[in-house]
Amino acid sequence: MEKKPSSNSKTVKTAQILPPDANAYGTLFGGKLMAHIDDVAAIAAVRHARKSVVTASTDSVDFLFPVKVGDSICVEGFVTYVHKTSMEVFVKVIKDSLLTDEQTVCATAFLTFVALDDDGNPAEVPAVYPETEQEKVLFEGAALRRERRNERRKESQRMAELFGTD
Repeated sequence: MEKKPSSNSKTVKTAQILPPDANAYGTLFGGKLMAHIDDVAAIAAVRHARKSVVTASTDSVDFLFPVKVGDSICVEGFVTYVHKTSMEVFVKVIKDSLLTDEQTVCATAFLTFVALDDDGNPAEVPAVYPETEQEKVLFEGAALRRERRNERRKESQRMAELFGTD
């Protein structure tokens, strides 16, 4: 498989925040923002793999600033790293206060997706390579993030066994 640049998977989505998207304080529900993040990340992963994908994990979603009703958000994501059948996708969310034109990065996240073949089994995907300085920084840190993700997954499995379905 031929390597692909990170830029090939870049995905951007803009949405205006309306009252049904917000909590009692007039700020965007965290779950709504996470849905936007997952949507953009999944599209970026499909663009890279050109296969169906499933979300394998979401690293911490860091909510840095609140998003208010009337603001818009621009959710941007791209594939930063590939490991055989899985892809790491970085997503940043930019809040745009439409009335003041103030823009702020209000959230960041890393998600992992697994590509699937036609039978629903994990499928290999092409490697990715960075081009910009920002992409290079993310690419260089991916192995450590993957290691931490695997450790966290083991802990999650241990908790699932400990607490079970009772």
